[in-house]
Amino acid sequence: MILYFSGTGNSRYCARLLGEALQDECVDAFHYIRDGIAGEFASRKPWVFVCPTYCWQIPRVFADFIRSAHFSGSRDAYFVMTCGGEVGNAPAANRTLCAEKALTCRGTFSIVMPDNYIVLFPAPTQEETQKLLAAAPAAVRACADRILAGQNAPEHTAGFADKLKSGMVNTLFYRFNMQPKRFTVSDACVSCGKCEKVCPLGNIHMQDGRPVWGNHCTHCMACLSGCPAEAIEYGKSTRGKARYQCPAGQD
Repeated sequence: MILYFSGTGNSRYCARLLGEALQDECVDAFHYIRDGIAGEFASRKPWVFVCPTYCWQIPRVFADFIRSAHFSGSRDAYFVMTCGGEVGNAPAANRTLCAEKALTCRGTFSIVMPDNYIVLFPAPTQEETQKLLAAAPAAVRACADRILAGQNAPEHTAGFADKLKSGMVNTLFYRFNMQPKRFTVSDACVSCGKCEKVCPLGNIHMQDGRPVWGNHCTHCMACLSGCPAEAIEYGKSTRGKARYQCPAGQD
């Protein structure tokens, strides 16, 4: 079974490609996370957890989803992390998470996809996006072939920089950078309420026709990048930047 979490569609797209290649079921973790439901899952095939990379780790909300869930059947688990470049020392943390759930971690794959985190980086150009999306099916197929063959993901040797980024930098990032109150909305807002619907934490509610953010945020960028009017900004850091949503990963 493939369980995935996605903000702007990259991981959803890869999960669906994996589902086709593995002939396996894809389950979106969105409603389990948003509604605080502990999942009950059963599968004879290996578990495949697909998610984006948040500061060189899997998103904490997805890790919490895995921790709260019950898995029966197969005890093998793989991780597939979509990223803008690399995943740091995330494979070590993924092994630890599997051990908590009495699962055997068979390794972590990484699939390079267009970077959506425009809070810190510019969105990729259309040409860059097309190139990365065109390469994704073959990269996912390579992951699927190893899973079907019962092989582990390629080994990743973490260096000092990897451990630093996935450790201290990740901790500081969550503590100081994920500030939901920095989100603002301009007069371009059309009061469609899409931002409220796509927030995986239920952190947004509409008040007088405009979104208001609460205190919980995972910086998935679903609200900002999914706004049809491009009315949402994050402080000054996103002004003038193009938005990114995976064109193949939207419902």
